[in-house]
Amino acid sequence: QVQLVESGGGLVQAGGSLRLSCAASGRTFSTYAMGWFRQAPGKQREFVSAITRSGGSTYYADSVKGRFTISRDGAKNTVYLQMNSLKPEDTAVYYCAAHRYYRGSDPANYSSWGQGTQVTVSS
Repeated sequence: QVQLVESGGGLVQAGGSLRLSCAASGRTFSTYAMGWFRQAPGKQREFVSAITRSGGSTYYADSVKGRFTISRDGAKNTVYLQMNSLKPEDTAVYYCAAHRYYRGSDPANYSSWGQGTQVTVSS
């Protein structure tokens, strides 16, 4: 399994931006599809975005489409989530996840997880 470490969370006003990073250990980063999920207090973990191993395809939840952008940098073994036009309802702990293949938006299909980074959007 790959080890994942998220960073970049914080407190931001509504309408602002943040960029989350997820650094992966090992030399096999390019063999993993990567995803971002989030979990707000009292709610289930939900899919935010995913990117295939090649980076050729990206996927987004309807709630973030047009505002968030996922990307990956193979040289840095890092996946990013650029979040623009943030809303209070985006407040959650954001998790990075990995699996050998892109298998949709179900968290159960991802085998490796980071520890999460808190994003708080104030109104």
